[in-house]
Parts: sequence; C-alpha cells; structure tokens
Amino acid sequence: MIARRFRAMGTDVELFVEADDAERALEAAENEFHRLEALLSRFRPDSELSRLNDERTLEPGPDLLEVVELALLARVRTGGRFDPTVHDALVAAGYDRSFELVPADGPAAGSAPCGGGVLVDGRRIELEPDVRLDLGGIGKGFAVERAAVVLAAAGPCLVNAGGDLAVRGGSWPVGLETADGQITLELDRGAIATSGRDRRRWRRNGHEQHHLIDPRKGTPAETDLLRVTVVASDAVEAEVWAKALFLAGEDAAAAEADELGLPAVLVTVDERTRLAGGLR
Repeated sequence: MIARRFRAMGTDVELFVEADDAERALEAAENEFHRLEALLSRFRPDSELSRLNDERTLEPGPDLLEVVELALLARVRTGGRFDPTVHDALVAAGYDRSFELVPADGPAAGSAPCGGGVLVDGRRIELEPDVRLDLGGIGKGFAVERAAVVLAAAGPCLVNAGGDLAVRGGSWPVGLETADGQITLELDRGAIATSGRDRRRWRRNGHEQHHLIDPRKGTPAETDLLRVTVVASDAVEAEVWAKALFLAGEDAAAAEADELGLPAVLVTVDERTRLAGGLR
C-alpha cells in the first residue's frame, strides 16, 4: 500500500493505492486536484469560474462546462435543493473567502436569492443578471472521481477529500462517525460523501452560520439533521444527494433514500443515528 497526503480545495486529501510502484500515478492524481481547483475555485480571481461569474458569459474548457452541466442536472433532479446559484447567499452569510480566512464573527449575516437562470448553449455558458455560481461541493466530487480514474491505472485505490471518497477495485473499510459511535462500511466500488453543518461553521452578530444554503430562502439551512452520509455510484452523485437529503430533514430524507435505494446514514441534531436506503 502506498499513500500520499496533501491540501487541495480547502481540505485534506488522501490517496491510497495497492501497488509496488505508483509514484507517477500518485503525482498525476495530485496534479489533477490542483488543476481542477485552479479552474473551479470561486476564491481564485483568475479561475475559469471567477471569469464566468464576472463576465456573465464564457466559452469555457471542457471541465468547467461538464461540472456546470452536472450541477444544473442535479438542480432538476433534486427539485432545487442542490443549486449551483448559491454563490451570493454564501457571501451574504459570511463565507466570502477561503474558509480558513473567514472571521469567526462579524456583522449580521444577510440573504441572497438563488435559483436564477443559467443557460448552456453548445459550449457557451450564460448567466442571468445577478447570478453567480458556486461549485465547491460538486467540484470536489468531480475531482475525487477524476483522481480515482488516474490512480486506478496503477492498481486498486481510494481517494478521500475531506470525507468525500471514491474507490476503484479492492475492498476498503470506511469508518463513519455517528451519534452512537463509529460504524464501518465495506466499500468495493462507488463513492461516499457527507454533508453537514458541524464542520464549516462561523458566527455573524453572534448567530451561528454554516455553508449549506437552503436555496428556497437564500440562507443557511435549518433542519433537524446534523449531517448526512450517502453511498452512491460516484462521488458527484454522492455529493449531490448528501446535500439534498440534508435539506429534506430526517423523515423526508429517510423516505427518499429508501425510495431511491441510496444507502444513507442520518445523524440528527438531538444525537440519534438513523440508517436508510437499505442499510441495517
């Protein structure tokens, strides 16, 4: 087993591969994270995403185009709970810079409308006035998948970016923290992602804020869930549904996970753990 650890996309990334010699593959997988971060980060003024947000219309490279298309499809599939147009709402809530630089407290937070129009016409993306995109979560899932494809050329592998992970080949025990202690899921394919309000938190005018925006209100979501973990076919799918189920609340999330056959671990704010989507 060979491992590599580094920082990218505002989180700790771990790469594991079962191979005798995989240094080139590890380096290539790490480079893929950094390359995609340079394209998709809203915190980098020279990124393609920042250019799109500033210029309102752009003919981007294939990666930004694909991630935007995936995000728009996710908005439809989740009934608007997953929405890439939450950029201004995040800024209004105080998440206006890379998280490690966000002040612990400050002036009162505000809200901003979400759900505005995004048009993809061939290879061109156009944003309606006052619409800006944030691709943080789905971009991280996209990078996890791309890195896993690169690393799998060397052998069975696992890519973990702050709890969003994907595997290719082998059998990987993955520990999840719940209200009742740790449980272990054995993953031989697919991906896992977690969305929750217990990690990226800050305060504005003494009131707690977090990064999971409810697009219906344009403010951090209020729900009876603390965090949601979803197992899915790939890291993008897992990221999308972890966010969507989190916004749904406990009972609706459990019912939807069961209906979709999405294995899910729900941790509530009153410290209960509920398994859904076929997990027992």
